[in-house]
Amino acid sequence: MTEPRVLRRRDAEFPQLLAAIHDPPRELYLRGGGTPEQLSYPAVAIVGARACSGYGRSVARSLARELAAAGLLVVSGMARGIDGEAHRGALEGGGITCAVLGCGIDRDYPAAHAELARRICERGLLVSEYEPGVEPAPWRFPARNRIIAGLCHATVVVEARERSGALITADFALEEGREVLAVPGEITSALSGGTNALLRLGATPVTGAGDVLEVFGLSPAQEVRTSVGSAAESLLRNLREVALTADELVRMTGIDPAQASGALVELELARLITLEDGVYRASV
Repeated sequence: MTEPRVLRRRDAEFPQLLAAIHDPPRELYLRGGGTPEQLSYPAVAIVGARACSGYGRSVARSLARELAAAGLLVVSGMARGIDGEAHRGALEGGGITCAVLGCGIDRDYPAAHAELARRICERGLLVSEYEPGVEPAPWRFPARNRIIAGLCHATVVVEARERSGALITADFALEEGREVLAVPGEITSALSGGTNALLRLGATPVTGAGDVLEVFGLSPAQEVRTSVGSAAESLLRNLREVALTADELVRMTGIDPAQASGALVELELARLITLEDGVYRASV
């Protein structure tokens, strides 16, 4: 592990957006191959529930992929669930992502995300206001959320219960006059209680990456479409309408089960679909 760097508030490279918040950190510890200047790039926070749904995972990942590909720095907290998917999507989009930790800069937390942390560090940064050796503690995570919001022009909440930590990040963003956007969710799902409440309060609905890019005055990156076979195209058309199991796809399309199985693998390898709990969803 490389020795962490320290960025103090008085340093010229300290991000001005973060310095402008009500309670900016005195210093930031940085780890990774990225540069301090990256923290001043146009940035969007993508946050949400740890125990998220398959739909939430898919949305967070695809949003982050498109936003990173369009040139935005994607910021999140490297937690399980929505945060992790946001970082993965940004990496898939060939962009840069920053993870803000609620513990010492020398810790990969949670430990299950050690490989994700390594991938983030290849081109981006891990950031913390806590020096090496500081253990994770429950109160540190709400505190770090002000840094996530503070680094960004806009915060997108993908899924959140009514008392979710993601809403703390949204509150920090609102207090600083930053843009807050939310992904609409099912009215019967507890995971959508917080996001739907944000929408009632006037948050901008997110129906696609374009809604977020509009805030920054950006256009989507030119899509390079991966070529797939005719069976795969047929399955993908159906999955763009609704999430389905493999059996449901076979019944709906009439494609031979063995051929459908191969086509689904083809679509997964092309990252055009995702599989969660036995259900396939289109990623694009």
